[in-house]
Amino acid sequence: MTTAAGQPTVDLREPAGWRRAKNQIATTLMWVAFVFALIPLGFVLYTVIARGASAISWQFLTGSPIPPNVLPIGVGGMGPAVLGTIEITALAALMAVPLGILGAIYVNEYGGNRLLARVVRFMADVMTGVPSIVMGLFIFSIWVLHFGYSGLAGAFALGCLMLPVVIRSTEEMLKLVPDSLREASYALGATKARVTLTVVLPAAIGGIVSGALLAVARAAGETAPLLFTILTVTSYNANVFSGANTALSAQIFSNATQPYTGAQSRAWGAALTLIAMAFILLVAARFVTARFTRYSR
Repeated sequence: MTTAAGQPTVDLREPAGWRRAKNQIATTLMWVAFVFALIPLGFVLYTVIARGASAISWQFLTGSPIPPNVLPIGVGGMGPAVLGTIEITALAALMAVPLGILGAIYVNEYGGNRLLARVVRFMADVMTGVPSIVMGLFIFSIWVLHFGYSGLAGAFALGCLMLPVVIRSTEEMLKLVPDSLREASYALGATKARVTLTVVLPAAIGGIVSGALLAVARAAGETAPLLFTILTVTSYNANVFSGANTALSAQIFSNATQPYTGAQSRAWGAALTLIAMAFILLVAARFVTARFTRYSR
């Protein structure tokens, strides 16, 4: 076949026979796997929304103090836990995300196959598999026993959990940046630091933000490290650097294990609040990433 200009056309369709059948089978299996992966997620979201929506109110989100387990749902609120979650997770992200990105930049852009780069990769892989309760015990032994319970101790524990995820995800995103972009920048006389800052990082910013969000989501829902580092209080503590604190995950654990109806309702409401906070963070980060990517082109 030829076009109106006399140029031959190229048929991009799969050839008939077994190759096309294999393509259709693989596509069908991927869709089936996708649907099966969505089923448990859908059940989790439905259950949390169905049981937690009735507990959500302005009083629940901002009220203080957190009531005893025996009291009904309309008394008090989870305000201290909401504030504690925001404080501790934000401080952990402030420590772990920049360090993780800088570590990944060194490993991928500067370290190469040097000993230090191999050690960083190995330790990041090891830390990714460390149970969260072990990280909590580690911070308890080196910090809490000497300086007491505080939101800062909880942030240290969550930051240690976030750091390897940020390092590995950022490194993989940096590997996806084509070397031709780096070579073109070097040809124009740019230094390695300038190329990394103005070419490589903007090209990989979407994946870097996604990896950071994955790390933050993992840390925000952790309970075991916080039980060893922040204790659990029922009133506001705006000072994240001193004094015991609380968080939504700790309150979910505390209330869900109780037989009282009010406590269980507060646990479902806190779980829904935590999911909503993660969803809002995801939408905001996607919006910022889209605008940054547009301006960096």
